[in-house]
Amino acid sequence: MTDPLADLSALDVSIWLDDISRERLRTGNLAELVASKHVVGVTSNPSIFQKAMEKGDAYDEQLRDLAARGVQLEESVRLLTSYDIRWGCDVMRSVYDATDGKDGRVSIEVDPRIAHDTLKTTAEAKALWWLVDRPNVMIKIPATVAGLPSITAATAEGISVNVTLIFSLDRYQKVMDAYLTGLEQAAETGVDLSTIHSVASFFVSRVDTEIDAQLEKIGSTVALALKGKAAIANARLAYELYQEVFGSERWTALEAKGAHAQRPLWASTGVKDPTYDDTQYVIQLAAPNTVNTMPEATMNAVADHGVVAGDQVTTKYDDARQVLAALKDVGIEIDEVTELLEVEGVQKFEDAWTQLLEGVQGQLDAFAKAGASE
Repeated sequence: MTDPLADLSALDVSIWLDDISRERLRTGNLAELVASKHVVGVTSNPSIFQKAMEKGDAYDEQLRDLAARGVQLEESVRLLTSYDIRWGCDVMRSVYDATDGKDGRVSIEVDPRIAHDTLKTTAEAKALWWLVDRPNVMIKIPATVAGLPSITAATAEGISVNVTLIFSLDRYQKVMDAYLTGLEQAAETGVDLSTIHSVASFFVSRVDTEIDAQLEKIGSTVALALKGKAAIANARLAYELYQEVFGSERWTALEAKGAHAQRPLWASTGVKDPTYDDTQYVIQLAAPNTVNTMPEATMNAVADHGVVAGDQVTTKYDDARQVLAALKDVGIEIDEVTELLEVEGVQKFEDAWTQLLEGVQGQLDAFAKAGASE
């Protein structure tokens, strides 16, 4: 019997689950995925928490206590979400120890409503690091223009950062620079660089969703032949940038002080178009020292019928450039697309956060009312 997830792990692709919930934690499901599906990390986002708290009764006891204490809404949400992340960190701690901190990571995101405010983002990153209080937590900071200085500031404080919502090659270059600057500042103040880890979450499927829609509008044979190719090409060229930056003299000097390279993380790897191979954003982006964070459905698809054929990135840079050149020839500027996707990505997380706040407020009100009538 083949085990495609084991094959990915052997290729130095870390498999992270793109989901967390109180139900998954209390039933032991996360621990089971670690044991059976080679899961070595977990990511979360406002959408994931919003969906988790809509289902079942897993959060009822804590909600009832928060309502009884009269805890304010936003503090309640942070206590609810950080509880899950802390628990997840404890489940993943053995992986963290076994990999010397490379994996076993669980990510929690700063409030997406402050994505364009550097001061607030930095302050919340520090607050979440303190609140979760686990060495294997990662704080997610969006790769907005305002987020870049926060990446540097958090890293300089010794905080492990998961940089999220990266779409463009230009922004990715700036993200890596922000990380290296943070490491340099950390070294100057005596922070142990070996304790800092980071990943850069490069979003994949959303690129195809947007570009495919534009290609369909163009409608020519040449345009339609490019469907489903842009996202993988964009991500492959991101890996080329990663190799350049983390092969530089600047990086070598930091590595000599114990620093760890910021690994590329492929995010949004669930296929949106049902006509596509449901494993393509995993199999075609397999490369050493990467992370692929998958929804459980994608993970199950890879386990069932994925065919891992080794490194699918470093030998395909010329192909990737040809795809982007062909897109430009038919009138699609990928920089314009990625700029739009960043704006939409922040907005989607803001909307999910608002829905989460509204849902928790409703539950707090219900428990407060029930408590008052007892």
